[in-house]
Amino acid sequence: MTDKPENTTHFGAQTVPESEKAGRVQGVFSSVANKYDIMNDVMSGGIHRLWKDAMMDWLAPRPGQRLLDVAGGTGDISFRFLKRAGHGHATVLDLTEPMLVEGRKRAEAARLSDSLDWIVGDAMALPFDDNTFDVYTISFGIRNVTRPQEALNEAFRVLRPGGRLMVLEFSQLPNPMMQAAYDAYSFNVIPRMGQMIAGDRDSYQYLVESIRNFPDQESFLRMVRAAGFENAKYRNMTMGVACLHSGWKL
Repeated sequence: MTDKPENTTHFGAQTVPESEKAGRVQGVFSSVANKYDIMNDVMSGGIHRLWKDAMMDWLAPRPGQRLLDVAGGTGDISFRFLKRAGHGHATVLDLTEPMLVEGRKRAEAARLSDSLDWIVGDAMALPFDDNTFDVYTISFGIRNVTRPQEALNEAFRVLRPGGRLMVLEFSQLPNPMMQAAYDAYSFNVIPRMGQMIAGDRDSYQYLVESIRNFPDQESFLRMVRAAGFENAKYRNMTMGVACLHSGWKL
């Protein structure tokens, strides 16, 4: 009797066993944690800040809401959420502890520690009860999850009825010539920036490659709906370089 072959998935341009991806992703983000925020600014020319602000505009946080920020890393989304809500609570969950360590430093500097929890955890197996949170966000993280559909299913489970899902992720440009120019920049410039600023070319090579393997806007919208979310829709950011997907647990 032979063992059943293990399922595989993408790790950048490589095909790897599913059991290996989480550990490899942890290695990437552990390596770049202390330079992650700086690199985001350099790679995007600061535009990622506008995308995150647009996310908050569409989300419209309200006082007293409880946020679960998955793959929340250094807390960028949670800080914005708490500022917009006025008062509330955010739980930042990430697979990589060094990212959370950097985030806690920022929270202490911003005097937000009392409004934040920092938890090491897996998006595909959230350590929370059903119907716990009002809002679930994941920003530039779901493409790093081994099985994104399972992460969306878990998002639906932990949200309360009436809760909101919002996903911000890199996506695909509708114009082939624009996509080709964007690819040329991504593959030729970003890994070099990673080497110069973070001392890590390989991690940023992976991050660029992972974008190309992520589903396009309509395909991901179908996944959001398959998880049970209603009124699901998306908005392109910067012509589709990034995209916001929204859905409701009704």
